[in-house]
Amino acid sequence: MTEDQLRPLLARLPTLKAEIAKVIVGQETVVDEVLVALLAGGHALLEGVPGLAKTLLVRTLAAATDLPFRRIQFTPDLMPTDILGTEVLEEDHGTGHRSFKFNPGPIFASLVLADEINRTPPKTQAALLEAMQEGHVTYAGLEHALPRPFFLLATQNPIEQSGTYPLPEAQLDRFLLYIRIGYPTEQEELAVLSGTTGAARAEVQPVLGGEDIRQLQQLVRQVSLSPELLDFVNRLVRATRPATSEVKFIQDYGRWGAGPRAGQALILCAKARALLQGRFAATLDDIRTLAPPVLRHRILLNFNAEAENLTADDAVAELLKAVVV
Repeated sequence: MTEDQLRPLLARLPTLKAEIAKVIVGQETVVDEVLVALLAGGHALLEGVPGLAKTLLVRTLAAATDLPFRRIQFTPDLMPTDILGTEVLEEDHGTGHRSFKFNPGPIFASLVLADEINRTPPKTQAALLEAMQEGHVTYAGLEHALPRPFFLLATQNPIEQSGTYPLPEAQLDRFLLYIRIGYPTEQEELAVLSGTTGAARAEVQPVLGGEDIRQLQQLVRQVSLSPELLDFVNRLVRATRPATSEVKFIQDYGRWGAGPRAGQALILCAKARALLQGRFAATLDDIRTLAPPVLRHRILLNFNAEAENLTADDAVAELLKAVVV
């Protein structure tokens, strides 16, 4: 793309955030991280207690990007075919010939909300995550390509674990970002109460289309990253592994570290954040800002850490202190 074509496209990114802000009060960090995952071409897992507008955020994003949207409510009796689709027997009334035709499921949308993903059995979770990783669905030996762009946002509730099926670490690794949503501030909550209990309703206008997002995803990979920062990301990810780490926190409390996919995710997300802010070069601040959502689900701590109420976020904070550029 030429610079004349590029500037108007990038100028729509702040407008996209402004359209989302019409409905979502506050939560700027969460919105930024969701948009980073979208521009980087990955998927995101949203975790937060009920009532923090996780579903509303995804619906608003769908309205602001003009992408085909589907919501899947995960339940214990949900089957893989309920997500992926199934074959139906059709008959040609003229010839009497019968044949099977694939009927696509709700996964065949550009923006998919997997609501409460940890409430469905592993068999159904695995079918969904395979589609995320491969970009297609295999049914009866035939591959059916998913639309492009394809962006999946999954949600889960951290406070109620009864009757749930926690995602294994290997499947968590398929998510580019693990985003945690906290409570709003007092002023933000007051604005929510004021804006959602009256007659007025905010109307979100579409800002970007599917082709625009595909161009932005290609552009993200052209954002520059200095060799020093590339080396920093490499050493940061390698420092998460207890067997080779020189960071005392990891030596004492680490059980398993992040793989090379974490480094790829961190670089792509840093580039996407730079582009979101109108820059064509990623900085150290981009990497440090996105290290927690990239690494928190890829670092496993031992029982000693659990006994001392230490989390993966604590590990990431110690790593950022210990590993220098």
